[in-house]
Amino acid sequence: MKGDHYFIDSHCHLDMQSYDNDLSDVLERAITHGVKHIITIGIDELSSNRAIDLAKRYPMIKATVGIHPHDVDNIGSSTWKNLKNLITGNREHVVAYGEIGLDYAKQYSAPDNQRSAFRTQLQMAKELNLPVVIHDRDAHEDTMAILHEFAPFPKGGVMHCFSGDMKLAGKVLELGFLISIPGVITFKNGVLLQEIVKDSPLESLILETDGPFLAPVPWRGKRNEPAYLMYTAEKVAAIKDISINELARQTTRNVKRLFNFSTST
Repeated sequence: MKGDHYFIDSHCHLDMQSYDNDLSDVLERAITHGVKHIITIGIDELSSNRAIDLAKRYPMIKATVGIHPHDVDNIGSSTWKNLKNLITGNREHVVAYGEIGLDYAKQYSAPDNQRSAFRTQLQMAKELNLPVVIHDRDAHEDTMAILHEFAPFPKGGVMHCFSGDMKLAGKVLELGFLISIPGVITFKNGVLLQEIVKDSPLESLILETDGPFLAPVPWRGKRNEPAYLMYTAEKVAAIKDISINELARQTTRNVKRLFNFSTST
C-alpha cells in the first residue's frame, strides 16, 4: 500500500476465542498489511458487549450490535431492551445493527423464530437510525421478502458475505444496500462471486474477512484475520482491472459512507 490509501475490514469477529491469545499481534499485522480499521460484529448479547469493549480499548475498531439467526432461540425477555440500552449508551462506538437475518442451512434456531427476530431487529435498527448488517444463507427469498416489508432503509445496509447470484445482487442493490465480498472470491469454486464483482459497480462493494472464518487462499482452512483482507483485495482489484490503491480508496469510502463514521487516523 502506498500513500494515504488503506482498507477497512467491514466484518470480523474479534471477540471470538480464536483471537484471545494474540489479539494485539492480529491488530498489528492488520495495520502492517494496510488494514487501518476493523468493524467487529455482535452476534448475541455477550458478543455485542464484547464488541463494544474492544471498540473502547482500540481506536481502530468499531462495533455492531445484534442477534445472529443462529442465536435467536436463546434470547430472553430482556434481550431487546438490553441491546437498545447498549446501543444508546455507546453511540460513538456502534456503527450498525447486526449481524441479523436468516440461516436455513444450519437451522441452529427455528425458522419461525429467526423470521420473528429478524423483523423485530429491523424495526429496532430503523428506530435507532442505524444501517443493518444482513446474514442470508440459503434463505434468499424470505430474506428479501422481509427486507421489502421494512423498506425503505434511509440508513442503508449491507448483505454480508454475499452468496447469491447476479439476480439477487440486483435486488440487493435496488434496496440501496452494499454487497460485501469475503475471501470466498479467491476459492476455485468462487466463480459466481467473481462474476458478481465484475458486473457490480465499485461504489456498491465493500470487503470483509468474516474472521476467524473463510480465510482466503493461500490460508484457506486456517484461522482468518484482518491482515488477510489483502488477498481478497488483490483478487477484486484484478477482476475490476484497477489498482489496489484505487480499490482501497473506493471501498474505504463506501464503508465510511454506509457506517457513517469518520476517522482522523
